Amino acid sequence: MRNLSIVLAFLLFACALAATQEEDFSKVQMKVTKVAGNVYMLEGEGGNIGASIGEDGIVVIDDQYAPLAERIQAALKSITDKPVRFIINTHFHEDHTGANAYFQKQAPIIAHDNVRKRLESGGSAGNGGSVHFDAKPQPLEALPILTFDHDVTLHLNGEDIRALYFPAGHTDGDSIIFFSKSNVVHMGDDFGVYGFPFIDVDSGGSINGMIDAVEKVIAMLPPDAKVIPGHGRVSSVDDMRAYLKLLKDTREVVQNALKQGKTLDQMRQAKILDPWKKYSGGFISEDAFLETLYNSLTGQKNGKFIKHN
Repeated sequence: MRNLSIVLAFLLFACALAATQEEDFSKVQMKVTKVAGNVYMLEGEGGNIGASIGEDGIVVIDDQYAPLAERIQAALKSITDKPVRFIINTHFHEDHTGANAYFQKQAPIIAHDNVRKRLESGGSAGNGGSVHFDAKPQPLEALPILTFDHDVTLHLNGEDIRALYFPAGHTDGDSIIFFSKSNVVHMGDDFGVYGFPFIDVDSGGSINGMIDAVEKVIAMLPPDAKVIPGHGRVSSVDDMRAYLKLLKDTREVVQNALKQGKTLDQMRQAKILDPWKKYSGGFISEDAFLETLYNSLTGQKNGKFIKHN
């Protein structure tokens, strides 16, 4: 009954969220923030957009939802009249790639190989439990036309813009974007400040991969670097350290429970993530994050082994 209640609650939330998004897109306003150097952040509805803006034009990182495309374009034009030169997708989720078809009429889209594959094929996404949604196959014009398997660097606006692949974190196609001269990094959804993170276990994401990505990026950054999260405010390296501690500490608690032979239901009943319940106010609840950790660490979906295609 508890599992059914969680599923029903999430379904109601998802339906309400979808309805709200449809109704509210007309009310969404784009907020532009200068981060550092020639890098800006645009906030609207969905994942944060990064933009390198200079004499050579604009390099856009992620593009939110399709209905917001013209507002994103207008926000960019409020900063510069230069054209969009490239778009980089940090991963395949719609709130980061929804306006691909609109922007690819202006400039090529770049992404990791797995982003193109998932956009082209569609499929299921979620945490292997109560968080689940279908990703519809996208039309040809929305697919990245330049893909890479490890990293790619753009040399524009006096900047070295490097997209580096980090496997099996938020998804299996995550890129983290470094603006080395501006001292800024765009983390995609491997880092956010909205509560417990969403790890898309169904799309190849994992807690271990996310920890690995955040840990490695912290080691690569100067202490005063500015961080654009997938969602939330402009952050610091210290914010990333606090996030990394959350990931490691919650993983350790679930790992210890698994060593003791506890089932997912027993972990729920024991409320083993209660010390971190303050992170439960966002998209992912305490129970949903417990499911995520359990499924990621065991290779199961709530007690059943995951079948990989």
